[in-house]
Amino acid sequence: MESRPAVVAIIIKQPEAAAKVNAILHEYSEYVIGRMGIPYRERSINIISVVVDCPISVTNALAGRLGKIENVTCKAVYSPSMEEEK
Repeated sequence: MESRPAVVAIIIKQPEAAAKVNAILHEYSEYVIGRMGIPYRERSINIISVVVDCPISVTNALAGRLGKIENVTCKAVYSPSMEEEK
């Protein structure tokens, strides 16, 4: 299956949810290229961007699992496929 880079955007509304998010990200660590976390104290949220390179089904599974955590919002944005670039 084709591997595609993607960015998984995560917003954590309650600090208690961060441990669950980190546990799931650890399970997918073999696909993670990089990660950036920003605590936005003025709004009492944490924003995390995770860049992965894996099949779309794996990215969807990751985003789906993260999105099911209470007080967490998650979306994935995919790079164009190699065929779309031609």
